[in-house]
Amino acid sequence: MTRAEEKQQLLKRSREIMVGGVNSPVRAFGDVDCDPVIVTEAKGAYVTDMSGEKYIDYVCSYGPLIFGHAPEHLLTGVAAALAKGTTYGFTTPSEVELAELIIDAYPGCDKIRMVNSGTEATMSAIRAARGFTGRDKILKFEGCYHGHSDSLLVKSGSGLLTQNVPTSKGIVRELIEKTLVCPYNDLDALKTMIEANKGEIACVIIEPVAGNMGVLPPDEGYLAGVRELTAADDIILIFDEVITGFRVGYHSAAGLYDIVPDMVCFGKIIGGGLPVGAYGGRDEIMKMVAPLGPVYQGGTLSGNPLAMAAGIANLKLLRDDPSVYEKLEQAALYLDENITSLCAKYDIPAVTSRIKGMFCLFFNDKPVHSYRDVMNCDCELYKRFFEGMIKEGVLLAPSQFEAWFPSAAHDREVLEKTITAVEKVFSRLK
Repeated sequence: MTRAEEKQQLLKRSREIMVGGVNSPVRAFGDVDCDPVIVTEAKGAYVTDMSGEKYIDYVCSYGPLIFGHAPEHLLTGVAAALAKGTTYGFTTPSEVELAELIIDAYPGCDKIRMVNSGTEATMSAIRAARGFTGRDKILKFEGCYHGHSDSLLVKSGSGLLTQNVPTSKGIVRELIEKTLVCPYNDLDALKTMIEANKGEIACVIIEPVAGNMGVLPPDEGYLAGVRELTAADDIILIFDEVITGFRVGYHSAAGLYDIVPDMVCFGKIIGGGLPVGAYGGRDEIMKMVAPLGPVYQGGTLSGNPLAMAAGIANLKLLRDDPSVYEKLEQAALYLDENITSLCAKYDIPAVTSRIKGMFCLFFNDKPVHSYRDVMNCDCELYKRFFEGMIKEGVLLAPSQFEAWFPSAAHDREVLEKTITAVEKVFSRLK
């Protein structure tokens, strides 16, 4: 049996026993209408499919692999922790050390609680905010994804103040009514929504750089305006830094834009890609969480020693070697400039978007500033581009609405191969 035949057999088996054959919907490759990549190993800037194909990887587990796949410092740290056991159900020194690293790096974060995922972090932060304020309503933004908890799987209706609608079946109507939705990068809309619900909103949760609809940076002054509007009505401002945390800089997006939120959420990036999350914030808010306060949240695997070891190894290296961020930014800038030139050369209706080490190519002939702009992208053209790139040995996210995540392992040779692939594919798209 060939490797390709083995892969097809495994796909068949997975679809018989796993929902859609996957454990997360995007892995089904439904938006690009081709067979999923099944990864068997990865190193540096590359992943290897079970069919034997090797790809330059710009997914990088959707952001956390700043140093690329399987860097030695991370493997060493995890191996040392693994030799001592996998989980205890008790507090460990490594939890304290990682918490100290995060608090020292993040503006305005006094206390922190480790959890197991970004979804768990955002869900728990919202509960703490509701407990602290005594208010029920929360506000999120179109196109910003904060995990799959019930309160956050809501999108806006036809008008700003109309009834919102769930993006999933199984969401309780009462929760939908408590979730408000505003367009991203629109301060006037946020002001209108807050005024219409004055004194009722517990928290505003936002991706400071929207990274779940490609890469959509905030307009100049936007985050400062969000901070001012929330503070004026005693609303807890939560920065969801699951993607941006420690990627756009060691002090995350809060440091990059010089905005201090009341709470912050992190995801797998603080564990070097292992399953982990955390939420933290001002002392008086976090003291609402059990065992100090009445807001309950717990988890046997929270602060898992393997994830803590990986996180410590990663954050220490990021702290001690600022050149890593320069490498990330230069890699994204190289992609941005060269792909922009190729778009013009081959008359491809696409625009680029970049912030620090995050990059995106939108198949849209106009600049992209909002969720509405993103939704006007040509997904069929992206599908053709994706198929062409994978044939050229470059693996992108199987969706137009995801970022590219270059790592420190994406050296000049890798980047040049990428641009060569882009040019070949562009030349065939027209």
